[in-house]
Amino acid sequence: MKSYKWIRRAAVAGMVVLLTSGCSVLGTKEHSQSIDPPPTGADANAAGDAKPVTAPVIQNPSQITVYAKDDNDFIAPVGINVEKSVDVAKKALEAMVDGNPASAQMPAGFKAVIPKGTTVKGINILKDQKLAVIDFSKAFTDYNVQDERKILEAITWTMTGFPSVEKVQLRVEGKELKEMPQGATPLDEPLSRAMGINLEKPEGVDYGQSTPVTLYFLGQSADNYKYYVPVTRLVHRTDNVAQAVINELIAGPAQSKGLAAVMTPGAELKQIKQAEDLITVDFTDKVLGPDKKAPADALKAVVLSLTENEGASTKVQITVNGDAKVSTDDNQSYSKPVSRPTSVNPVKM
Repeated sequence: MKSYKWIRRAAVAGMVVLLTSGCSVLGTKEHSQSIDPPPTGADANAAGDAKPVTAPVIQNPSQITVYAKDDNDFIAPVGINVEKSVDVAKKALEAMVDGNPASAQMPAGFKAVIPKGTTVKGINILKDQKLAVIDFSKAFTDYNVQDERKILEAITWTMTGFPSVEKVQLRVEGKELKEMPQGATPLDEPLSRAMGINLEKPEGVDYGQSTPVTLYFLGQSADNYKYYVPVTRLVHRTDNVAQAVINELIAGPAQSKGLAAVMTPGAELKQIKQAEDLITVDFTDKVLGPDKKAPADALKAVVLSLTENEGASTKVQITVNGDAKVSTDDNQSYSKPVSRPTSVNPVKM
């Protein structure tokens, strides 16, 4: 199970803060290296109906996933195209700068969160630590304080989407940031996905007795573009994270959040089993619609959520009453184990 010590310390601190263990991160010489691109050629993309957008023509495109803010104030992934390059990680960050031409690819209602005018001065990848050290220009410090955590989430989740990066450290004009300049969020340890995203703490759940699970629900823009939104929800402490994930997907999103449920009303989990890198999820037939097929959005969300919490290399086998012959209402077969999709919420050009 992932370490989420920072969440449990929040009860003492009075706010959600980042993990602090006092370890030195940059005690050795940094080596500037090119970053490896996200995996390609695996299973299908995960999205609602990808919506065409108008953006500058890219001659030699490479698809990447960046994180941006939607109309409901959630940070969500968007698959966009950038010019193929060894500096693909830098191009991803540049696309996240407000006003950058690449951000025009984002669907209506989405906004880049890195402050306008920010320059990505450099990225150093310390491959032995899986650490990306990012140096921004001074303009990075000019933002509204209410966006501070969203900026950190977007940068962290974008960068850790690359296989060679698990942690992120920020600098401004070559100087390491010890805390964010507006809201003083501490940065004395590298950022990782352990910080969560779009954090929820339901009533009755205590920080010190909780386990975080990241779930994928559906958002929808004013022009009917559907997309997945990751939400980290604190649940009562458990060692069975996979079962907690399915139970929370069935419970659905918080009522006031503006997200839509993905599971069929009345869906029931019969059993969940784990064996090395395979998770088998067995539902009752209540997960099926009137046509005896499962909603495509539901099964995609199951795969996204389980692989987010248990590791991207995990495969998911979905069965109904023990039967693996499961298909969805978009005529996709789930009879064999499914891997995490290579892109979430891709945008068609």
